[in-house]
Amino acid sequence: MTTFKREFKFNKNIMETISKNVRKYRKLAGLTQEQLAVDIEMSYDYLRRFESQLGREGLSIMSLYKISVVLGVSMDKFFEEDTL
Repeated sequence: MTTFKREFKFNKNIMETISKNVRKYRKLAGLTQEQLAVDIEMSYDYLRRFESQLGREGLSIMSLYKISVVLGVSMDKFFEEDTL
């Protein structure tokens, strides 16, 4: 069996992209960080840090899923790189 390395372009800043998009869609929905945090059963401080530190805090797939449901946005929108 032949094995070879395929080349892919991975976004090394994907968490920053997700963070910016969460903030963008939250604001479009007219929700505060505190309101969103309550709706997804996450601490306000954790959500605040996720947005303000541009994703360095990290976020679980389940939390991202809950955010997508509350904001009415499909999860793929959080991965779009043109957020501004």
